Amino acid sequence: MAIGDLYEVDYPSVSDVYYLDTGMYETAEYGALYVLDTPDPAIIDTGIGGNVDNTLAALAEVGIDRDELSYIVPTHVHLDHAGGAGHLAEACENATVLCHEAGASHLVDPARLWEGTKRAVGEQFELYREPKPIPAARITEIRGGDEIPLGDRTLDVYDAPGHAPHQAVFHSPADDAVFAADAAGIYAQRHDEVRPTSPPPTFDLDGCLDDIDTLRELDPAVLLYAHYGPTATGEKLDIYEAVLTDWVRDIEAARDRLDSDEEVVETVAEEMAAIEPWSERKVRTEATMNVRGVLRYLDTE
Repeated sequence: MAIGDLYEVDYPSVSDVYYLDTGMYETAEYGALYVLDTPDPAIIDTGIGGNVDNTLAALAEVGIDRDELSYIVPTHVHLDHAGGAGHLAEACENATVLCHEAGASHLVDPARLWEGTKRAVGEQFELYREPKPIPAARITEIRGGDEIPLGDRTLDVYDAPGHAPHQAVFHSPADDAVFAADAAGIYAQRHDEVRPTSPPPTFDLDGCLDDIDTLRELDPAVLLYAHYGPTATGEKLDIYEAVLTDWVRDIEAARDRLDSDEEVVETVAEEMAAIEPWSERKVRTEATMNVRGVLRYLDTE
């Protein structure tokens, strides 16, 4: 597996769905977007914006002309999922951008989102590409209960606000699969393990647990992770519930025994760097962001 490679989702229930390794943060096997080769073709999620040429090449590889793309669909407006939306919309002039109603304004005017990302992601910010504003006329707002028609199947939209108030997940009953955004955590494919994600400023543990219950009720055979790739659902939702709950509990305990929040951040980041499968720089940066998200959540309980 390598950055820029395109793979078909290889599960019996899933057809005509492909995923691209976007090379997010210059890291293989961390960021994915999905190409749906349906009568009304769609891209689910867009990466951080630096991968647009690879995305257009993936469309061509599947056999979709950029002018034939019907939908660009970020699961939420965090820039690791929506940073490329404006650049793709510019290249794919006939595509409608579908975005949760709670986040659509940030795609029209991404200035606040850009500044918030700069504060949240630390050193990784240098790897982001500044998002391009999308004309409001190109955006259709969606919410839980809506459907996205793709010609031979429909994606059902479910609100999943625990990770972010503008997050949605998309269930494809025809594929027995869910595009899970960050509602099921981060999937370390190489090790077949699930990792927590808890970024500031709106991470909410109870909301995340509710989102896991939403996914349980849908009971898909396949989870299509944005971080990273497809996997059989199996016990992963139960595992993620335990992982996320333990993550918050452990940070709360660290706060109780250490002298400052900065010491909590540094201690936990060092511990994570020793066990995670990605580069030390990337792990430390992500851990710092996720610890700060939990600390903020604990302050607002």
